[in-house]
Amino acid sequence: MKKWDEVFTKIKPEEIKDNVFDLIGYEWFLISAGTTDSFNTMTASWGTTGVFWNKPISICFVRPTRHTFNFMEESDVYTLSFLGTQNKTIHKVCGSKSGRDTDKIKETGLKPVVTENGSITYEQARLVLECKKVYFDDLKPVFILPDDIDEKFYPDMDYHRMYFGEILNVYQK
Repeated sequence: MKKWDEVFTKIKPEEIKDNVFDLIGYEWFLISAGTTDSFNTMTASWGTTGVFWNKPISICFVRPTRHTFNFMEESDVYTLSFLGTQNKTIHKVCGSKSGRDTDKIKETGLKPVVTENGSITYEQARLVLECKKVYFDDLKPVFILPDDIDEKFYPDMDYHRMYFGEILNVYQK
């Protein structure tokens, strides 16, 4: 497994030039958590970045039914890896198949890379946010005001957990 400095250069969070709406909503990303010995990744297209508590922060969402959820719970640090729109086939596999039943690395050809803090990202990534969990909470149906959101996205009442992560490192190609 390669180390981050063999693949990426490091920039500051404020040097990211991408439009966050395109990055998250159109390009999508992989949330990866765990160790070099045991990790999982999943596709996500919901999230945000900004400043909170005077820190650069990302917020991502994981349902408790996802295999990645347990890895997020056990990990202090995780990555958000943006692979570019040319890698939608990887996102389709990582978003539709569970790591419980599928070796996503083998099936997609993802090439793991170890970050500065021991997290996992991938050679295919063009941009990576390495984040440290600083807060989490569960979405609560009592606070979801429009009924159509609850009906459309949570028919099984499997509400996401939000993870606020301080952006420790940004890696790019």
